[in-house]
Amino acid sequence: MSWPATSIAITAVALLIWIAFDLLQKKHAILHNFPIIGHFRYWLEMIGPELRQYIVTSNDEERPFNRDQRRWVYASSKKENNYFGFGTDNDLEISPSYLIIRHSAFPLNEPRPEDEDFDPSYRIPCGKELGARRKRAKAFRPDSVVNISAMSYGSLSAAATQALNEGARSAGCLQNTGEGGVSPHHQHGGELIWQIGTGYFGCRDANGRFDISRFRDVVAANPIRAIEIKLSQGAKPGRGGLLPAAKITPEISKIRGVPMGQDCISPASHTEFHDVDSMLDFVERLADESGLPIGIKSAVGQMDFWRELVRQIEKSGRSIDFITIDGGEGGTGAAPLVFSDHVALPFKLAMSSVYHAFADAGLNEDVVFVGAGKLGFPEQALLAFALGCDMINIGREAMLAIGCIQAQRCHTGHCPTGVATQNRWLMSGLDPTHKAYRLANYVVSLRKEILQLSRACGVSHPSQVTTDHFEILDDCFVAKSATECFGYDRRPSTNPDGDSAAG
Repeated sequence: MSWPATSIAITAVALLIWIAFDLLQKKHAILHNFPIIGHFRYWLEMIGPELRQYIVTSNDEERPFNRDQRRWVYASSKKENNYFGFGTDNDLEISPSYLIIRHSAFPLNEPRPEDEDFDPSYRIPCGKELGARRKRAKAFRPDSVVNISAMSYGSLSAAATQALNEGARSAGCLQNTGEGGVSPHHQHGGELIWQIGTGYFGCRDANGRFDISRFRDVVAANPIRAIEIKLSQGAKPGRGGLLPAAKITPEISKIRGVPMGQDCISPASHTEFHDVDSMLDFVERLADESGLPIGIKSAVGQMDFWRELVRQIEKSGRSIDFITIDGGEGGTGAAPLVFSDHVALPFKLAMSSVYHAFADAGLNEDVVFVGAGKLGFPEQALLAFALGCDMINIGREAMLAIGCIQAQRCHTGHCPTGVATQNRWLMSGLDPTHKAYRLANYVVSLRKEILQLSRACGVSHPSQVTTDHFEILDDCFVAKSATECFGYDRRPSTNPDGDSAAG
């Protein structure tokens, strides 16, 4: 028999075996009823996100980030032209909750290179000093109002973690370690906020309890500027977290202090405290040991916690130095669908609710507010400042800047761009030095456009923008000011020099 005939015969036998397998299996009705052809249904479903990205959706449809948003991040990170031509493709008249920035008739001009305050990197400092109110020994004013959000090494690859740290160094911003602990890949010049979660990774004993001596050692050995106690995150509040055993390498095991071959579980609650009073004791203990500013990160659900926190601060004088509010639209490597979709308030409602609780007690200027949850775009960032944020954190947008394509495979360990995986082959495609350059470009571009929008509103710093600078459109040709939508009075804001400026 000739080679072509043999090939045809082998192929025919293989197809017959495949058809027989589909007909005899009982698990999938589609495969039984449509042998071979039925597999295309599953293959198309598997690559659905990729198909929708490039073929199906319009520029403004896809979630969590649409094509226009991704294109802006990619162009900014590559120092390419990030302008869009021929006007907006958004329908302003039928888009509910559409954000409009009310510019000034007398905007401020851009600073010139010869001006003393001109900074070519647009490094906008925070309007408040972190830790100053409680007189922490290592209080400081962050150089950047835009910083890198909590993303753990282990969830992210070594190459991605290094790229973020090198990029943070170049952009002059802070990198949050995430709850996975401080790793060697955080040691590339970028300054850190060390996040401590319920698993106390990096500062735990053999039984998983907090270990103060290990805490001291990590603080002493690393460029840590502040400590963030994680209560919950926006994508899965009240749930805790899990790093699958398949992602745990010997290095991750050592850094986190967890055994190999087992899922690494972050419990839902802390063991070192159980209420607001004991939490504040823990905060002050960490501050006394380290001299660092101490904050908390939380999604917002029941408001009783926040009202009690305000009451305890007023009553005892103990306090956190900063609060990171994570919106329910925040990201994660993996979460149950119901938690992602239905647990925790979205950022705008969360931030305004907590800010009101502090402002009503006159404590809003005593705490640095940090916002997180899809704020890596100029208009969303500016609204966050108007709602009371002093800084913002960017997470998934930073991932996009270093190469993420929104494949939504974070939870599988098979991220095609090497960002959210421990697979050595996939990681080899991510060059940390090149991607660090892209991250720095993106951060600088974001700060630049935030500053340009602030100046268009007639103020020199985003902390001076108020809710009166925003209008919210609905789909019935009606507009409301953001002040009315979120129940804000005109509030004073603090500029970088510490002066009060009415909005």
